[in-house]
Amino acid sequence: MSRQLVPGGVCRLILVAMVTGLGLAGPAQAADAAEAAEAGKARYQYILNCAGCHQADGSGAKSGGVPTLRGQLGHFVSIPEGRAFLVQVPGTSNSPLKDGEIARMLNWMLQAFSAETLPAALEPYTEAEVTRLRNAPLTDVSATRRAIVTQLAERGLRVE
Repeated sequence: MSRQLVPGGVCRLILVAMVTGLGLAGPAQAADAAEAAEAGKARYQYILNCAGCHQADGSGAKSGGVPTLRGQLGHFVSIPEGRAFLVQVPGTSNSPLKDGEIARMLNWMLQAFSAETLPAALEPYTEAEVTRLRNAPLTDVSATRRAIVTQLAERGLRVE
């Protein structure tokens, strides 16, 4: 007896289509499914474009000078310079991702790695913001990061 396997992504898509298409899910469930799909795309993009250095869990690699993202990103987005830095750092700005994909990925990263440090009035990144910031690349990444870390320390926020 042979058995055909259907890839997991296809199974999820079929399940969502069945549930929403049959009217078994209301607007809230459909919105939840769409939100989960967006988060899945963002995580996938993070794994492909960032996890090689920052690790799948965002913990970074101290021995290689790669900073952790965990518990840090919320502090960065609390000041304009830090918010810009997350887009302008070469790993982000030079990635093959489109600006909207970067916005989605950064918004996912903020929640996944630093939800506890996010400012109360956090505005999600937008495609337009990423486009504007990405077109103004950093000239000295290390010096810019040091200045941001100093500014955060002056506010009593500890960043590694």
